[in-house]
Amino acid sequence: MALSDKDRIFTNLYGTKPWNLAAARMRGDWDGTAGIIQKGRDWIVNEMKESGLRGRGGAGFPTGMKWSFMPKATDGRPCYLVVNADESEPGTCKDRDIIRHDPHKLIEGCLIAGSAMGASAGYIYIRGEYAYEAKILQAAIDEAYDAGLLGKNAAGSGYDYELYLHRGAGAYICGEETALIESLEGKKGMPRMKPPFPAAVGLYGCPTTVNNVETIAVAPTILRRGASWFAGFGRAKNSGTKIFCLQGHVNKPCNVEEEMSMPLRELIDRHAGGVRGGWDNLLAVIPGGSSTPMIPKSVCDDVLMDFDALREHKTGLGTAGVIVMDKSTDLIKAIQRLSAFYKHESCGQCTPCREGMGWVNRVMLRMVEGRAEIAEIDVLEQVTRQIEGHTICALADGGVWPVQGLIRHFRPLMEERIAAYKAAHTAMAAE
Repeated sequence: MALSDKDRIFTNLYGTKPWNLAAARMRGDWDGTAGIIQKGRDWIVNEMKESGLRGRGGAGFPTGMKWSFMPKATDGRPCYLVVNADESEPGTCKDRDIIRHDPHKLIEGCLIAGSAMGASAGYIYIRGEYAYEAKILQAAIDEAYDAGLLGKNAAGSGYDYELYLHRGAGAYICGEETALIESLEGKKGMPRMKPPFPAAVGLYGCPTTVNNVETIAVAPTILRRGASWFAGFGRAKNSGTKIFCLQGHVNKPCNVEEEMSMPLRELIDRHAGGVRGGWDNLLAVIPGGSSTPMIPKSVCDDVLMDFDALREHKTGLGTAGVIVMDKSTDLIKAIQRLSAFYKHESCGQCTPCREGMGWVNRVMLRMVEGRAEIAEIDVLEQVTRQIEGHTICALADGGVWPVQGLIRHFRPLMEERIAAYKAAHTAMAAE
């Protein structure tokens, strides 16, 4: 069952209307914001828990629970909300359209979420390459200040709240929450050891919650329309609506807001015009951005697009950046390109990632040609397991999962490539 227009949260996702405050208010933004805030922290957090919203940045952690980790009583330190707009995952471009076309949903979400965790200020950390988006977002923040929606007595709620936009410098690692905090503080973006977690010691040593753009932007609508409304979409523990980025070998690439738990095939056929050359021409799909393992067509036929269904197939929903690959794709080359990306973006702090991602990429370069031994496939898989789970942050995990997915589902393809290389060079030697 497709999501009806009346249930869409992002009604200007395609930019058909202006992004400004007047147009945003026509779409229902900033409606009754003071009343929501005045219901208090506990009510807001409980509603978010009841809604079943899980973080839309990739990890899928329950949002209401995350907000509840913030201290109720102050020890003299201020509390902060940090919004992760460092959207650098290959295959993911949803937050970009929210910021471009519906920035006031994010800004209102920052105020409400900030009040729910007792934050005195919020920081939106935006990817360095998003120059146009940063310009729009700053203009929208300025509009909100001019209208009395931010600052002292924000939106007439009696709550004081400041909001700042901070531009990053284009480092993928700053999408990791503690590396983002380090960068916000003016230091090199390198992940911190946890614990302590940001809710205890975060930005400037103060309690901090870091959330994704989409997670914060949906909060006001959930609180206006009710937790049960949002929880009514999708399966249990996978509820709500979600923006999916459909791209690759489809006829009409697009971003679309749709109900969680929709079958992958229906999502592609209904909104992206189907796979190029027809469904039978499908080879594999990366379902959640480049760091999630690919799944073959046999899985794609029936799989549901939610956290738990994809986890059962040893992959993940991630950011819902759906990359479709038809039978013209050189899968080994595609995964090698991703391994090169993660090698390049490693901050170099952890030895398994710093050394391991370079090693994986060098082996994958040989696998593309077939210039390897079949036994090296097992060695490659073994090394990815030694890298995975042995670093401070999850960049290395995301860097090796695509390789693991390739080996899990397409090992015969790798063996064929190696055999073909050997046969060709044996024939050349015989001449």
